[in-house]
Amino acid sequence: MKAVIPAAGLGTRFLPYTKAQPKEMLPIVDKPVLQYVIEEAVAAGANEILVVTGRGKRAIEDYFDSSPELEAYLTNAGREHEASQVRSIGQGARIFYVRQREPRGLGHAILCAKEFVGSDSFAVLLGDDLCIASEPAIGQLIGEHKRAGLSVIGIQEVAPHLTRLYGIATVSEFDGTIGRVDSITEKPAPGFAQSRFACIGRYILPSRIFAILERSSRREKEVGLTPAINELASDGGVLARVYRGTRFDIGLKSEWIRANVEIALSRPDLRDEVRQVLGTIQTEEGEGARR
Repeated sequence: MKAVIPAAGLGTRFLPYTKAQPKEMLPIVDKPVLQYVIEEAVAAGANEILVVTGRGKRAIEDYFDSSPELEAYLTNAGREHEASQVRSIGQGARIFYVRQREPRGLGHAILCAKEFVGSDSFAVLLGDDLCIASEPAIGQLIGEHKRAGLSVIGIQEVAPHLTRLYGIATVSEFDGTIGRVDSITEKPAPGFAQSRFACIGRYILPSRIFAILERSSRREKEVGLTPAINELASDGGVLARVYRGTRFDIGLKSEWIRANVEIALSRPDLRDEVRQVLGTIQTEEGEGARR
């Protein structure tokens, strides 16, 4: 299955950093978030990947390009471990790029992938949702798609006050893991959401969604993905699958910080040092409170 990663957004929630750097290149410890997302796709068997970029996103292509001069320098300096890390970037994937010429929404970014996808179903992974699990998030959805032959979206329950941040899915015939999508409502205010199932930025979609997006692009300046999925869901053609694993919403600064801390704590080479730093911070906070 081919994968599409929309990466053309402006990333305004991380200004001023994103004035000159793509938000998809925000570092999580020592790798950009986009590398984690591509590695997730490859681990699930989706090794043909299209990244939809926009103006100011050249750093993405440079990062995933080969760097023989840097590899040779590191090798000659006896730093083979680092050379191996550089060589491994994007390993196992054939990465292609297409530019979204103007910011017309997520649906339009996905429409840019029409020629790449062809006539098969395809995976979509949003780069500001970082999913860490023993079974890749997109792989969990691919498994359901293979069993049922339907579109699948990833969902995860969120706290009531967070519904305003996400597309919220109303699901029927739900067995605790899988259900049928009745509709998705974009960012309902707390108290107005019909459920607490947030879409997590992982989708398996049919190629016929491109016809829906094309119709929308002729009518609307901003082309959303949610209305297109709702049209697919109107005839019972979309499933929702609860994602099992840890998710970080990298669009939120607090979540980006949490991702860095938790992933650093999961690494044997960093765990002890990070715990020491965190302990020092907590001690300083306690001393400040006593003063």
